[in-house]
Amino acid sequence: MRISIFTLVILLYTEKSQPCWANDVVNNLLTYSVNIANEISRQFRLLNEGQDFNQWFASKPWNIKETAGKKYDFIIVGSGAAGSVIANRLSEVEKWNILILETGIPETEIMKIPSFAPMSQFSPYNWGYFTEYQEGYFFGLNRNRMRWPRGRALGGSSTINYMIYTRGNRWDYDKWAEAGNQGWSYNDVLPYFIKSEKARNLTDYNPELHGNHGLLSVENVYKTKLLDAFIEAGAELGLELIDYNANLKSFGVSRLQATVKRGRRHSVASAFLWPARNRANLDIIIDAHVTKVLINPTTKAAYGVTYSKNGQKYSVFAKKEVILSAGTFNSPQLLMLSGIGPKDHLEKLGIKVLEDLPVGRNLQDHIAFPGLSFEIDQAVDLNIRETIQQISEFIDNGTGLLTSLGGSEGIGFIKTAVADYPEDYPDMELLFIGGTLASDYGLSTYRGMNIKDEVFDSVFRPLFDKHAWTIFPMLLHPKSVGYMELKSKDPFDYPRFFGNYFTDPENHDLNTFVEVIRIIQRFSNTTAFQNFGSKLNHRSMFGCEHETFDSNRYWICCLRSISITLHHQVGTAKMGPSEDSTTVVNPNLQVHGIKNLRVADCSIIPRAVGAHTNAPSIMVGEKASDIIKDYWGELQNSEL
Repeated sequence: MRISIFTLVILLYTEKSQPCWANDVVNNLLTYSVNIANEISRQFRLLNEGQDFNQWFASKPWNIKETAGKKYDFIIVGSGAAGSVIANRLSEVEKWNILILETGIPETEIMKIPSFAPMSQFSPYNWGYFTEYQEGYFFGLNRNRMRWPRGRALGGSSTINYMIYTRGNRWDYDKWAEAGNQGWSYNDVLPYFIKSEKARNLTDYNPELHGNHGLLSVENVYKTKLLDAFIEAGAELGLELIDYNANLKSFGVSRLQATVKRGRRHSVASAFLWPARNRANLDIIIDAHVTKVLINPTTKAAYGVTYSKNGQKYSVFAKKEVILSAGTFNSPQLLMLSGIGPKDHLEKLGIKVLEDLPVGRNLQDHIAFPGLSFEIDQAVDLNIRETIQQISEFIDNGTGLLTSLGGSEGIGFIKTAVADYPEDYPDMELLFIGGTLASDYGLSTYRGMNIKDEVFDSVFRPLFDKHAWTIFPMLLHPKSVGYMELKSKDPFDYPRFFGNYFTDPENHDLNTFVEVIRIIQRFSNTTAFQNFGSKLNHRSMFGCEHETFDSNRYWICCLRSISITLHHQVGTAKMGPSEDSTTVVNPNLQVHGIKNLRVADCSIIPRAVGAHTNAPSIMVGEKASDIIKDYWGELQNSEL
């Protein structure tokens, strides 16, 4: 039996650890939640357009034992943002047989409701990773560990993310090319962004730089009146209204564009796998945990994979290539389990080393700060109490509050005074939210960030009966770099993750945040926000009361306490020329020293892009598909 996300949230809130103050509020909210879930579950087929992967899989007469041992031209591991794209594009070549293996299962109807995105953190569709303890940091998080969500479903993280569609800046990709990655400049990758996209009802955008015929729906999202204030405030501060995905201007503010179709989440499974599901040359196996890439130790050529399903172990074989698209964490894990990785680390675990490469190193992430909120004196913000009245609008029209991306409405890109490069290029993203961590009355958002109850009680609980807005500043190009490693050679053991946030020796990352906090306060002081009586939430954060409120030292304490990830980890199988000893794959995504093995997902990104990573990962999938088709003489089966 499938368990809805709301059921999981209900179970969460019946735990003994529930704070006593939450009882009255949560009981009311759970009633709302149950009513919403029941009503939408009854009527969701009206919007579902027949897309039900669970029903489709139930109708497939596949015999796993017959599939096991079969030879495919290509085996794709992982159905996330890149893997689903590759499966679709390679299966366009009718003479090729394609297998895609996915550990997870299909998303549920409830997961397609954008406003429920925060609740996915508690579902079985999330791997549930955490960082290791980092001394002196994240003392406002439970166990001082940051939650690192990752999608464990058909469609990968596109089934649990916040659906924000950002491509990144032109400069991001040109820097990749300058580092020796020919074919990856902005002009090289732009056609692949456009190829995937089907722009639907976008406002204030450049149609020449967006796609109209792709498989991935991109729409504007729900907005409150506060978004207009955000855009007007930006104008007061010299930031123009821009189409941030057109890349004609680096700085400005905008309404968010999102991977949404008629108000519902449009995951890559829905966009790319569903249209290809009935192709005779494509097999899709779910609930299949790949445990190792099979590599001939003499020829160093990959020839298949082993996987576990229902407690049984199977092997399948590739005549041409194995393609790892399991994501920033799981692709490196598989490489290391298969003998490709840092020699000392693998030998310590008793894994035979086939190729000594820096797998798992170069882990980069966007870090953000959720603690900067501003009270207003008008009821124009998001409020979960209104949700129950919005069901009909969502069911009938795919509009309304339920289409909100967990509260996210707008975005801005700026360059702070402490940026240490001359280029006309942003170092900070401003994610505008028409509410706060208190807008759901403590139901899920702050818990999804792993924030301690004491911290939430001190700063956010007092906002329960208030109206407010928030900007999350996000550092686009951190100096601090982390790494990941295996915990053991057991493929079912989670890896260990070391974020190493704020560890750059010159404290550049921390200083950039302090600078941007002052810029965000200037937003509040504009006429646009003062028309709503905007003022800084003045409550001191638990654990930082010893510092003078609103001083730089106070904000540094807060940053060290509850900074969070926005789930954009990249770089653990870094792309670059073979002569660069810090790289794992070449610009054609082939693993150095290993034949017939490629990696195609966000792990190959050499340097963090100024974007939420869903769109760049889809682009990687599109470009990888053409690289593979070209290599095997089938590029004519592709269109740009």
